[in-house]
Amino acid sequence: MAKDLYYKTEEEIELMRDSSLLVGKVHAEMAKLVEPGVTTKQLDEVAEAFIRDHGAVPSFKGYRGFPYALCVSRNSEVVHGMPSNKPLEEGDIVSIDCGVFKNGFHGDSAYTFAVGKISNDVKQLMKVTYEALYLGIEQAAAGNRVGDISNAIQQHAENHGYGVVRELVGHGVGKKLHEAPEVPNFGKRGRGPKLGEGLVIAIEPMINMGTKNVRQASDGWTIHTADSQPSAHYEHTVVIRKGKAEILSTFEYIEKVLKEKNNDKVLA
Repeated sequence: MAKDLYYKTEEEIELMRDSSLLVGKVHAEMAKLVEPGVTTKQLDEVAEAFIRDHGAVPSFKGYRGFPYALCVSRNSEVVHGMPSNKPLEEGDIVSIDCGVFKNGFHGDSAYTFAVGKISNDVKQLMKVTYEALYLGIEQAAAGNRVGDISNAIQQHAENHGYGVVRELVGHGVGKKLHEAPEVPNFGKRGRGPKLGEGLVIAIEPMINMGTKNVRQASDGWTIHTADSQPSAHYEHTVVIRKGKAEILSTFEYIEKVLKEKNNDKVLA
C-alpha cells in the first residue's frame, strides 16, 4: 500500500459517516429552495446557517481563500462557481458542491439540480453523469486500482458523446479536505494506486455536453466549459471495502424532497 494513503479506522469511518450524512441533509435543504428567482447567495446563506446549527463548519469557507460555504456552478460552469445575487432562471441547471468539517473529519458531496423545466438534452447529460458516478463506485473495491474507477466513468460518458474534464479530479478525504490519492474521471484499467480497505475517497464525475476542455474565469475560481455548453457534476464520499464500496454520503434526503416537490406540481 502506498505510504501517503491514509487508511481510516472503523471509529474514524463512523465520524466521517456523520459528516457525510450532514452534507446530504444540507443538500436536501437546497433541494427545497432551488427554484427560478432564488439567488445562489441565498442558497449559500441558508447552507452555512444549517451547517453551523448542526455543530459543524463549512469545509470550503476560507479554504485557500474561498469566501463561501458552497460552490454553486450554473449551466456552463463546471465547478467552483461563486454564489452571487443573480437569480436562478427556468431551464438552468445548478451543481451544488458542499463540504462540512465535524468531529475532526470532512464530508464532501455534490449534486446537480434542475431549475424548473429543462431540455431533454440536458436531462440526458445529468442522467449519464449520475450513472457514471455509480459505475465508478462499483469499481471502488479493495484490490482494484484508481484507474478502474476512472475508466468506468470515462467509458460511460464518452460512449454518450460527452467530454470528460481532465484538469479536475476526485480525491481522498479525511482530516484534510483533499488527501491522496487523486481520482481522475479518465484513465486506464489496472493503473494508478491500489485501493485498500479503509481508504476514503470522493468520486466526482464532471461531464460536459460538448468539449472536455475548460477555462478559468477572472474571479480565479469558477471553471467554465471552453465551448459554453452545459456541464453536470455529482459526488459521493465512499470507503473502500472488500467486494463493494460503502457510500458514506447520501442522495436519499435530496431525492425525497425532489419527489415531493414534483408530486406537488403534478397535483397542482
